Amino acid sequence: MRYFIECSYKGTNYCGWQAQDNARTIQGEIEKVLSILLRKPIEIVGSSRTDTGVHAKHQTAHFDLEEAIPNPENIVYRMNKMLPFDIAILNIFAVADDYHSRFEATSRKYEYHISRKKNPFLKDLCYEFTPILNITAMNEACKYFFQYIDFESFSKLHSQVFTFNCTIMEARWEERENDVLVFHIKSNRFLRGMVRAIVGTLIEVGMGKISIEDFEKIIQSKNRQKAGGAAPPQGLFLMEVNY
Repeated sequence: MRYFIECSYKGTNYCGWQAQDNARTIQGEIEKVLSILLRKPIEIVGSSRTDTGVHAKHQTAHFDLEEAIPNPENIVYRMNKMLPFDIAILNIFAVADDYHSRFEATSRKYEYHISRKKNPFLKDLCYEFTPILNITAMNEACKYFFQYIDFESFSKLHSQVFTFNCTIMEARWEERENDVLVFHIKSNRFLRGMVRAIVGTLIEVGMGKISIEDFEKIIQSKNRQKAGGAAPPQGLFLMEVNY
């Protein structure tokens, strides 16, 4: 039988989602506890692979068992008692045997949080960036995401992917209370390092270092070296995975 597991986590103390032999990861912590409770080695397959320091409000994964779990709610309760404080299991439920957490996902949504002043309560949960930004220009530049599908310019170099095409459904900046700025982006798929590269480039638009027209040229170039640097990981949140 196949089960979906939904979780949330603060990624500050972890080397990303993906299990590694010599590093502490989200996947590794969940697999360890799940294997203890189910009394057999369990491997989970995540819908997305968040990087070191990146957070998730809603991440999904799947795992397989030969037999049914009689009381999934009890497993959720016990896992939350055993896991570190910064990882929470939200739900476990049965799905079809061929339903894949990654390949069946129709879209994913991320947010990137910027604090425009020092805020001790947002430490590790945002990018502290105090220079003045032109939010109107940044949102104007976002309109180009709906005119193109190839975003190689925002992918990590040497990524081994079949295509750089993504269908972006939402891309906008929002100003919130307490001088917090949030970038929303939703797409059918994301390339490695894509969101942080986009944010870093849009920040340069907001600072006037790149014009709105130049931003379109960066997309057209399909050249990562033309885009801006990647924004720091601590401001990035995986918000939802949709099926």
